[in-house]
Amino acid sequence: MNRAQAGGSDAAPTGETGRRARAQCRPWAEAAHERLRAVLGVMTDIDDTLTRDGAIEAPALGALARLHAAGVPVVAITGRPMGWSAGFARDWPLSAIVAENGAVALIPGPRGVAVEYAQDEATRTANARRLAAAAGRIVREVPGATLARDSAGRVTDIAIDHSEFVALARADVARVVALMRAQGMNATVSSIHVNGWYGEHSKWSGACWMTERLFGRALEREVSRWVYVGDSTNDQPMFGRFALSVGVANLLRFARELEVWPAYLTAGERGAGFAEVADAVLAARSQGVDDAAGAAGAAGAADAAGAP
Repeated sequence: MNRAQAGGSDAAPTGETGRRARAQCRPWAEAAHERLRAVLGVMTDIDDTLTRDGAIEAPALGALARLHAAGVPVVAITGRPMGWSAGFARDWPLSAIVAENGAVALIPGPRGVAVEYAQDEATRTANARRLAAAAGRIVREVPGATLARDSAGRVTDIAIDHSEFVALARADVARVVALMRAQGMNATVSSIHVNGWYGEHSKWSGACWMTERLFGRALEREVSRWVYVGDSTNDQPMFGRFALSVGVANLLRFARELEVWPAYLTAGERGAGFAEVADAVLAARSQGVDDAAGAAGAAGAADAAGAP
């Protein structure tokens, strides 16, 4: 059973809710070209930002290829597990995938995909026992709570399915979050799962880690020059950090739950929305190159005209 069978919907909220939602964000088409010309790279969520029902959409894959060809790095940051992410890190044109909400990095290279961790092995081993106990309690105490089907690939967190293959009521999702936090865990809600983990890592820390690890840059000092794209309530901390934060249109499914909105909203959903983001960045960069070439040409002509 997929999200549609479980009762999920991509329909945007209507009436006053829809008007309030749209009032929080500017259309992505209004993003200033001069700001986009300065963009260093793109960071993005995966589920329901690049994908539909776990598979990447063609517009998103094409957009990733165009960004890669133009030398614009893309780092994907997801709550999905290491095991689920490994194939995508190998097959998609990405600089890296940060999985399990900042805990695991998968970095493609000429010798395959390297795996690095935010926590040392002893910490991961100790936490694994605590995670198993927490998962058992949640499944016992919340009717209908089920571990996500991708749980076998997880090494640093647990995930409870609320919309991917089962439908968990909002009140029960809130109970899962409360139980996680009562046991000392971090907890976030994505478009499909409730994720819980022990440790200080997060999507933001993972983004900072990879910016330093891959490019030798400090994200905190230049966050205004990176784009972040997401679709759900667990993207709110990132929306709040990035001036060029963008929600794909299906973010409006969570209009009632959102407290921190992105600066911009695309017209398209999922992969089509991500392609809008990529193409605007590429168009601005191309315009910048053309402007620079034109200026250089004009300067050269002026020098030639003034030559003896």
